[in-house]
Amino acid sequence: MKTPTTHPTRETVGARVGSLLRDAAEDALIAPCSAEELAGMRASVHTLADTVATDQVYGVTRGFGALVEYEAAASRLAQGTGLISHLGTGQGEPLSPQVSRLVLWLRLQSMRRGFSAVEPEFWDQIAGLWNRGFTPVIPSEGTVSASGDLQPLAHAALAFTGFGEAWTRGDTGQWTRQPAQDALRALGHHPLRWPAREALGFVNGSSVSLAVSLVNHRESLLIARAVAALTARIVRLLQATPEAYDDAFATARGQAGQRTAARWIRDDLPVDAKRGHDRPLQEPYSLRCAPQVIGAVLDQLALTEDILVREAEGCTDNPISHEGRILHGGNFHALPVGLCSDQAGLALHQVAYLAERQLALLCSPGTNGGMAPMLTPNPGAATGVAGVQLSATSFVSRIRQLVYPASLTSLPTNGANQDHVPMALNGAASVTKAVDLAWLIVGSLAVAVAQGSALVPTPLPTPHPWSALAELSPPMDLDRPLAAEVRAAASLMRQAAETWVDESNP
Repeated sequence: MKTPTTHPTRETVGARVGSLLRDAAEDALIAPCSAEELAGMRASVHTLADTVATDQVYGVTRGFGALVEYEAAASRLAQGTGLISHLGTGQGEPLSPQVSRLVLWLRLQSMRRGFSAVEPEFWDQIAGLWNRGFTPVIPSEGTVSASGDLQPLAHAALAFTGFGEAWTRGDTGQWTRQPAQDALRALGHHPLRWPAREALGFVNGSSVSLAVSLVNHRESLLIARAVAALTARIVRLLQATPEAYDDAFATARGQAGQRTAARWIRDDLPVDAKRGHDRPLQEPYSLRCAPQVIGAVLDQLALTEDILVREAEGCTDNPISHEGRILHGGNFHALPVGLCSDQAGLALHQVAYLAERQLALLCSPGTNGGMAPMLTPNPGAATGVAGVQLSATSFVSRIRQLVYPASLTSLPTNGANQDHVPMALNGAASVTKAVDLAWLIVGSLAVAVAQGSALVPTPLPTPHPWSALAELSPPMDLDRPLAAEVRAAASLMRQAAETWVDESNP
């Protein structure tokens, strides 16, 4: 019988997204355009000028959207101002300052590729302000992500004109909001005015939904890593069989993510780990199938990482300049990002649900090795982690509501123009909320692990982060409010997961 083909361990999942996020971090700087980039940008500007002299160009000589049949304003500055002004309709909670900076970084990378016919000198002004910390406040609601994320990007563009708000980081590192004109004045910079092509090249792109999706990708990977570590801790706590994490299963099946997840769990188990005499031959699926569940999530993250990184390294705009031609098309449609976001939400739910099921396993005497129900040493007089489990169940339900695929909610808009829209940012913003809840489920499971560890006769070794977890969630003889401990445990597990992932992906 032929042995199935084995595949290399997908240990580098998340490495490219992590590298990209570091390049756009708060203390990073955008490098000046290279000579080759400058040549490409200037060539595209010349192509635009030649085309305008003999033909019509969307957004420069013609109107926007459904009004493309009408003449543009005579002044390109007036045309650009009108574009970002009429799109200033975003609403909702703002993106975080970190995500807002990533949005601008992605947009600047797109514009420097030489496809957007953007004046290099104008690009230099935007990049220079980014390097000096100027960070627009960008609303998270109000775009269909079809001509890119028009409304959020328009609000970012408006901030550079002194309209709206900007984030300012104080000496303590805290971000606060202030009028954009005040933030520009503090930097000694006059408000900008957006010419038509530069304005359109800035707002026509998927950079907002992409930025949010990249951060969600990273967080989903960290959640998967944290749940793998907690799985191993539960296996040790219960003396469950280690057989389920043998590499032979991945060899037989050939799934790279499964191999990685099983190794993560196996590496946290003693080399001589054995099944306890009172444990079943086969554990419930929440333990036995953890490599398959976490591994499937890792494989989905690896697949979507390719798409997201290509989007970050490409140009999303319309029209584009290419080899002496101005071409009109739909290169701003954000469905590649939208489908990645939808898939990320579905995958995230699976690992969050797995963690919630492991929490349930620890709460029940039928599966927790005979420990007290709800992990309390005083059943009846105290109720242990019962409230924690109830909240975790609610979090899973809420995640399911949030990760319904946004791409299934498309609605035509903008007359007969935008008749197929991806709703990419709607989906990504919902996944962000689901990520926050998933971390709370991880924190809930970690608190249960801490309480269960305090009940076993033979204490487990407590290297970091388990020693820190035991300190922040000490044994409970009497009930106490646990909300803060859940949040602290989630933060602790996130920090540990970040270290583990970065060590795997240097």
